[in-house]
Amino acid sequence: MNTQLTNLPIPSHFEPQKVGEVWRVPYQERAVQARDWANKHDIKPSGVDKNRVCLLLIDVQNTFCIPEFELFVGGSGSGAVDDNRRLCEFIYRNLGVISAIAPTMDTHTAMQIFHPLFWINKAGVHPTPATTITLADIQQGVWKVNPSVADSIAAGDYQSLQTHALHYATSLSHYGKYPLTVWPYHAMLGGIGHALVSAIEEAVFFHAIARNSQTQFEIKGNNPLTENYSVLRPEVLEGADKRPIAQKNTRLIEQLLEFDILIIAGQAKSHCVAWTVDDLLTEIQVRNPELTKKVYLLEDCSSPVVVPNVVDYTQQANSAFERFAAAGMHLVKSTQPISSWPDIML
Repeated sequence: MNTQLTNLPIPSHFEPQKVGEVWRVPYQERAVQARDWANKHDIKPSGVDKNRVCLLLIDVQNTFCIPEFELFVGGSGSGAVDDNRRLCEFIYRNLGVISAIAPTMDTHTAMQIFHPLFWINKAGVHPTPATTITLADIQQGVWKVNPSVADSIAAGDYQSLQTHALHYATSLSHYGKYPLTVWPYHAMLGGIGHALVSAIEEAVFFHAIARNSQTQFEIKGNNPLTENYSVLRPEVLEGADKRPIAQKNTRLIEQLLEFDILIIAGQAKSHCVAWTVDDLLTEIQVRNPELTKKVYLLEDCSSPVVVPNVVDYTQQANSAFERFAAAGMHLVKSTQPISSWPDIML
């Protein structure tokens, strides 16, 4: 490995104190600086990389990562803000060896099964965010599908939506998934919460120019009938009639497994990161368990969902990462030189 390319300096434009803020990236200025940076440090186009390294960024969006936004992942403190500062620095320091960056984008509209508008109680009131809707709740009529959404997402067939709701809750329970949680409206398509964190967007754009590597954005979560924590597959794939309502992302699975090294970071550790890695592990174990050795989880660039006095998924997140490590994946720190990581062959 060329250690010079794994320990580059941080460009002067990076302002760590602004990672928790939203601002406009000056693209043309950064493009010029990125080309100059590549020339100065002899950074080659990614197409000539002998070993291909992918950085998969899970939902590093304003909605999850900026303190005043809808679902800020604070973990036990400032969570995602600190995670993203380290993540930006990791990208800049390792610009010369990261071949490709693939950010996933949680993408929602108002009428989805995990948003308040989808449900009402007997009084016609929508659930508040953080409400858990169980199978028993649906069976007993505590919560039912809002009839008014049927026209927009089921061609007016309200009964099919109510049948799906019952089937959906049953499926979550059967497959050991998290129970259905009503989240605040978040990652709304077309809104500022949907966008990448500005500092991350800037680092990703800088990488694209410096390495001549097209950033590969992956949209997930826009199906109104299922949650989609994992970018690789939604929570439920078929409806009550056994017909498919969604598909796993086979294209992306194949692509990720072709890389020599796959590095994963993002939010939230307990949900979208854990579920994505779990789905990847399932695919690997079917194909070749040895492939786990090329997966590296940046454990200091992810935080769990913690809502004080409401829910705390810290233990679930830690247990998931321990299981991934036991299966052969590597838990690493972003501050460690890649050259020091186990099983690295660059």
